[in-house]
Amino acid sequence: MGDGVLTGIGEGVHAWVQPDGTWWINNAGMVCDGDEVALIDTCATRKRTERFLAAVREVAGPAPIRFAVNTHLHGDHCYGNALLPAETAIAGHAKTREGLLADVLLTAAPPVWSPMPDFGVDTVRPPTVIVDSSLTLYVGERRVELVHPGYAAHTEGDVVAWLPDSGVLFAGDLLFHGITPMILMGSLAGALRSLRWLADFGAATVVPGHGPVIHDLAPVLDAHERYYRFIEATAVAGRAAGRSPLAAATDADLGEFADWPDPERVVLNLHRAYADLDGRPVDLVAALTDAITWNGGPLHCAV
Repeated sequence: MGDGVLTGIGEGVHAWVQPDGTWWINNAGMVCDGDEVALIDTCATRKRTERFLAAVREVAGPAPIRFAVNTHLHGDHCYGNALLPAETAIAGHAKTREGLLADVLLTAAPPVWSPMPDFGVDTVRPPTVIVDSSLTLYVGERRVELVHPGYAAHTEGDVVAWLPDSGVLFAGDLLFHGITPMILMGSLAGALRSLRWLADFGAATVVPGHGPVIHDLAPVLDAHERYYRFIEATAVAGRAAGRSPLAAATDADLGEFADWPDPERVVLNLHRAYADLDGRPVDLVAALTDAITWNGGPLHCAV
């Protein structure tokens, strides 16, 4: 299990980066100013969140955690909410709140990942401060802008945290740096659209949801676009030929993306692309079942 590292990326701004960034191993962050702290995401398990919070305390001492932000609904970014102080206000999109309230993975997780994470928490704690299109928080004198792109991308409720005074953007899972992206619960068209939206912030430093901190965003965005265009082309050809997402994925040549961790997400992403083309909801159970088939067994999880 790789330990996270809390690294300063601006005055009062730190990124919590957990290698190797694969299934359930996310990035998070903290913003501190004076006697106040805000967190950007938590972690998947009690152990990982406790390590993150201990690192925060080493930097910020006893300063209260006034806010925590959830960039989206997936448990690797949210389950650690349960360990935050009761007085911490948690902010996120309405779709993140809705999704967490319906989440059953902590109590009835399907045998998709192996080994299954030992979450160490048994209840979700959803956001109670809701971001619609945007919301501004102040951490001391530090301005933190929470912004939703206005459409589904990685999920329906993606929120980024933008610190204009330091040029730092916490992008959540709109970006996976050197790791296969996932859009199963979002939109292929929206994921493509979000790349220009992210570029328009003009950030000097970007913290992706998974993978190393980004200091040169353009090539990372270009790689994402090439991958999404590959998914798009594979889906269009496969659907026209009457082939299932699994069959299209099995026949696909991953090319430059073959060495990215979690390549089985090609199956999940094709399920999303097919659903988008057909104008129907995605079948999450079928997608995960096909990913296990493509992988030859449960998906590897090192958490």
